[in-house]
Amino acid sequence: MPLDIFIPYWGDPGYMEATVRSVVAQDCDDWELTIIDDAYPDRAIERFVAELAHPRITYIRKEHNEGITANYRSCVALAKQEMIVILGCDDIIHPNYVSTILAGHERFPEASIIQPGVIVIDEDGRTVNTLVDTVKQRCVKPRSNSRQLLSGESLATNLMHGVWLYWPSLAFRTEKIREVDFREGYPIIQDVALTMDMIYQGAQILVEPTVCFSYRRHSASASSAKLVDGSRFAGEREYFAFAASQAEELGWTRTKRAAKLRLTSRAHALALLPRAAMTRHTVAMKALARHAFGS
Repeated sequence: MPLDIFIPYWGDPGYMEATVRSVVAQDCDDWELTIIDDAYPDRAIERFVAELAHPRITYIRKEHNEGITANYRSCVALAKQEMIVILGCDDIIHPNYVSTILAGHERFPEASIIQPGVIVIDEDGRTVNTLVDTVKQRCVKPRSNSRQLLSGESLATNLMHGVWLYWPSLAFRTEKIREVDFREGYPIIQDVALTMDMIYQGAQILVEPTVCFSYRRHSASASSAKLVDGSRFAGEREYFAFAASQAEELGWTRTKRAAKLRLTSRAHALALLPRAAMTRHTVAMKALARHAFGS
């Protein structure tokens, strides 16, 4: 049973080439890779894939740029295997990624989502320990050295305290991810919205401790840029309010309370305030203060 790996492509060709090479370097050949190019102006990746001529890699280029949400939907629609991964075009999967995911799925076929072990890297591929990642991994994420199967209100509440999932590293049961859709209106946090929708519908997450994924954080990313000016938090605040209403409908009072408190999200905004103050970015300071201290 091959693992269906998709890359919705739009970005730096150098990072993308490294991502593709990390797929090819797997210690298990049970994978298929589909690249969906969202009409990126530079056609270097099209040439790279053609020169690579790998029999398990398919390249599709869209005629017009449709945006990340539409490209995510294209990935899900084209999936043919039991498990799908929507890989970031600047992340790196370790040689044991495919074998780790498939082994977890075989052992826990009831899991709708698999979260493997992740390390965080910077623009240059160096391992980094950011404050945000450290807090979520050490203070919020349930701790265990063995596999954990999580679900229900306790999981939803935990994630509303702090989202410790790494979207591009997640593997999904194809039939389960197709039961939900990517919500419009949350361009930066839509991955959280989708996984929470699955959890609200009863999905179980398998937490696999084996480290097999490098998640790249760098200042050029859309989410990083929006953090600096504070605009991302407006979308977060709107989403947390919506998630609280979903929890209320289910009678999950602890999850509703956690979504309204959004403690780590507030703390993150508070941590960014000094940087905004140093640059005298008045608009960002107001946006961050509102998110940290407002209702």
